[in-house]
Amino acid sequence: MTGRDRTLNFSKRPTIKEVAQAAGVSTQTVSRVINDRPDVAGETREKINRVIEELGYQPSALARSLIQQRSYTLGVVTAGLKHMGPSRTLNGITFQSEKMGYSLLLKELPRFDTENIKPLLQNLLSHHVDGILWAVPQVGDNRSWLNDELPDLPIPIVFLTMENHPGLTIISFDNFLAGRMATEHLLQQGYRRIGHIAGPLDWWESRQRKAGWKSALNAAGIEALESHCTEGNWSSSSGEAAFKQLLNQYPDMDAVFVGNDQMAMSVIQIACKNNIDIPRDLGVIGVDGLSESAYLSTPLTTIVLDQYLLGCTAVEEIVHAVERSREHSGHENQRTIILSPELLVRESSLRLRTLEPASP
Repeated sequence: MTGRDRTLNFSKRPTIKEVAQAAGVSTQTVSRVINDRPDVAGETREKINRVIEELGYQPSALARSLIQQRSYTLGVVTAGLKHMGPSRTLNGITFQSEKMGYSLLLKELPRFDTENIKPLLQNLLSHHVDGILWAVPQVGDNRSWLNDELPDLPIPIVFLTMENHPGLTIISFDNFLAGRMATEHLLQQGYRRIGHIAGPLDWWESRQRKAGWKSALNAAGIEALESHCTEGNWSSSSGEAAFKQLLNQYPDMDAVFVGNDQMAMSVIQIACKNNIDIPRDLGVIGVDGLSESAYLSTPLTTIVLDQYLLGCTAVEEIVHAVERSREHSGHENQRTIILSPELLVRESSLRLRTLEPASP
């Protein structure tokens, strides 16, 4: 029977004693190899690993956690998984956790504004998680619990997608820069009457992107009026309604910065139905970097925010925080990590190309 065959035989799992007997060493030596201890000779380590592979031995995660007094489990609190950003972030968290040898205990809040946080934190602590990832976007006043609950938390916690807060470790994208980059790109293409379709403005990310739009226009000597902006809820259907409203409010508009790609896709669709040429008559740019945005009738220029990378980075940071907390009492080195957006230019904003004279 091969090692692969033994691995598939779940009815009889090989033990650490059997590994030790097959390798001709003590169980303590096998344990040192499993736990990657340095005090094992290289030749012996290779022999034990070979036997482990042949027997299909799987170390007990429970035994490892008892020995090392840690669960190798991370608590993840999220909300709004129907939205593209939170779901992509969770994908990154899942991948990186598995890569770094951690399991996840997932809790999804029923609403972004859930206020009764203490029972949730107590539940995570009762399961002995090593750290917590708070992957709930900042919406409205859903961070008001921090000052009351956080001081009693005995394990590290990392927050995603929120404004700076003293004493917290936070990982976010520079959403202000995303809005500014998008608007500056449209200005560089010769557009001057640039409207904005914001995401829901109770979201911190939406307000930051809108502020970036205003900042870029003001720097160019162009006034950004509230009548030049409408609001959607991230969905394509809301983008359609917001775009129609914006056309009525700002009929001279020659470009639009849209708060996410899903809403921007509906803008392109409605523009085509109304014989509005993109990008000659209307420049369009979104935010997110969805792969689908490259396959529209007019491929969409977008500001890429790699939410998958955000999730991976968050796991790396919480694992490092767990390691630091085991080496030093208390939680140290709280910091803010800001991930940079990237401009991905496609046809929907390339007005200068459409205005270039044809070659003779």
